Formats: sequence, C-alpha cells, structure tokens
Amino acid sequence: MSNPALRQRLANQPTYANRVRRWRVVVMAISAFIFNTTEFVPIALLTDIGASFAMPVESVGHMITVYAWLVAVLSLPGMLLTARFERKRLLMWLFALFIAGHVISVLASSFAMLLVGRATIALAHAVFWSITASLVVRVAPRGWQTKALGLLSMGSALATVLGLPLGRLIGQWLGWRATFGTIGVAALIAMGLVAWLLPQVPSRNVGSVASLPQIARNVPLLVVYALTVLAVTAHFTAYSYVEPFVLQINHLSENFATVVLLLFGVAGLLASAVFGQVYDKRPTGFVLVSLLGLLVSLLVVAWIGASQVGWMVLALVWGGCMTAIGLALQLQVLKLAPNATDVAMSIFSGIYNIGIGGGALVGSLVIAAWGLGMVGNVGALILLLALAVFGWSVWYGRRA
Repeated sequence: MSNPALRQRLANQPTYANRVRRWRVVVMAISAFIFNTTEFVPIALLTDIGASFAMPVESVGHMITVYAWLVAVLSLPGMLLTARFERKRLLMWLFALFIAGHVISVLASSFAMLLVGRATIALAHAVFWSITASLVVRVAPRGWQTKALGLLSMGSALATVLGLPLGRLIGQWLGWRATFGTIGVAALIAMGLVAWLLPQVPSRNVGSVASLPQIARNVPLLVVYALTVLAVTAHFTAYSYVEPFVLQINHLSENFATVVLLLFGVAGLLASAVFGQVYDKRPTGFVLVSLLGLLVSLLVVAWIGASQVGWMVLALVWGGCMTAIGLALQLQVLKLAPNATDVAMSIFSGIYNIGIGGGALVGSLVIAAWGLGMVGNVGALILLLALAVFGWSVWYGRRA
C-alpha cells in the first residue's frame, strides 16, 4: 500500500490494522471465487455453447479438459518462473492476463478462438492457485491463518453456490458470451481492490527446483497427490455433464438444472463451514466418510430418474462430500510440505486439474461409447481406486 498516511495509521492503530488485514483475506476470497467461477461455468453453459457452434455437448466438453490440463501443465513451471516476483505485482499481472482471456472469449467467432481465450485464462489461473494459499496466510491477521484458509476455500465453494447458477442465468437471459463478459468485469473490480488493499509481499518459502527431489521422497505427500487425481477424476466424469444429464436423461426443466447446480454449491459452502470444526478431531474418519458418500452419489446418478426431491438430496450429499475431500487434501499438502508450500501447492493444483480434465474427457468418451446415462457408474469405478489408495495409506501410516 503506497499511501503514507494509511501506513502510519496501520502502524499506530492495531485494531484498524487487523480490520484491514481481514479485508485483505476477504479480497483474496473474492478473487478465488472469480477464478473458480470461470473454470467451472462452462459446465452450466455446455448446451448453449454447443448450439452456437453446432457441436454436441461431448465435444464442447473438451473445453473443460483443455483448460484443466493447461492449468495442470503450467502450474509448476509458472510458479517456478515467477518464484522471485513480488506477490502483489504478480497478482496484478495475473488479473490483467485473466481479463484479456475473457475479452477473447466474448469476441470468439469460432470454437477454436474460444479455446484460445480459455487457454489465456488458464495461464493466469495456473499461477494464481500456486501462490494463493500461502499468500492469504501471510496477509491475514496474526492467529487468523486457519480462518484465512477457510475463507479462501469458502470463496472457492461460492463459485459453485453463486458463480455457476448466476452464470447460467446470465447465459439464459443474455447468452453465454455475456457470462464471460460479466466475469471479466468482476475481475477488473477485484484487481482494483487488490491494488488498493494489499501491501507489497516479498516472495519467500516458495521452494525451487531443488525442492522437487525432497517432494518426490515424501511418501505421504505422494499418496495425497494420487488420492487427489483419482477422486477428482471420478467426480468430474459425472459432474461435468450434470446439466445435459438433468435435461436430456431425466427430462427436467432448465430452471431445475440451475437449482441442482445451486444446491451443489450450497453443499460446498456448508462443508467448508463444518470442515474446521470436524476434520481435526477425526481426520481419517472424515476423509473415509466423504469418499464413501461420493461413491454412493455417483452410483445413485443412474437410478435417480426424474425425482426432483431425489436430485436435490443427491446434489447436497455429492457436493458436500467432494468439497470436504478437496479441503482435507489441500490442508494435508500444506502440512506435509511446510518449507516448499508454493511448489507443493502448484503440484497439487496441477494434479487437481489433471483430474478435472481427465474426468471431463472420460465422461465424453463414456457418452460417445455407452451414452450419457453411464457417466456416474464409470466415475464410481474410478473412485473405488481412490478408496483402495486411501486404505493403503492408512495401513502404511500405522505401519510406519
């Protein structure tokens, strides 16, 4: 923050300083909401985008895969290349790139041009999530580290609570291009808040290429990475196609499809709120119950039919379990790599996005081969592998 009077006030008034630091955390949570919304909003717009370019939904679904895999490939190199950058300035550049990608997406005259816009956004996204978890802890008030991570996760969860249904509503009223345009404007506002509230934050404890052998020898961390890619792939095999599933298989209304997406997000928000109170008491049981809940949800998809009540309950259970899994795994990464948090988190972000892209791709292949109705069953098969890895990790931990 470059205002000398404000710096003086922060120095002289600890209460005011803590209030400003809390607002910094809120701004980072808002930024997380915006970045996550743009990643997942195509899930709510697949049908409309497909209609614009005369493409089937399974082909349009490839934009989810391309985006996620670009984030996966770029996360670690992007973090290493920017490791010495002052964090506030880096955030400003990332927002500028993010906004430029949305301008390209809004103006896209072909699906290929839309992919170029999404690729530009993915580059900003990759570096953003590599630095954000450690950054929000550093700008938070003293003693607020856990709350700061919780708010950041809540911002991410709100992307599905508000971002997806709002994106879908805007798309229904004004077209899918308006959705991307709105996200770009929101990013511009967040960029202004970052410029106003965040201080200069020097790079530290980010790790380097030299950290990679240490991470490669960290068996518990590698298990977390393996569990991440399997659970996320299983989830997105079905979740990527929830909107067309509700519309085409269950023949429910477009408005109800929006309600389902909203309930996924509400569940994520509730899981984020409960996580801090429950996870530390029984971490192993928490993850096991969440994995089993996700397994049941994926199996139920094919049998739920046109029951609106059934879909609402399913969305709450499914969304809550997946959010809980993601939060638990992210916290474990931070605990298992305290001296190389940015490197470890960039790998986690990359692996998570491999799962997103892999799930969307597997789902599209399942649709092409066996039909839309099979995506949940195939996702459940993949999740059984995740449960096997989790069981082995518990056995290994007790043995060690």
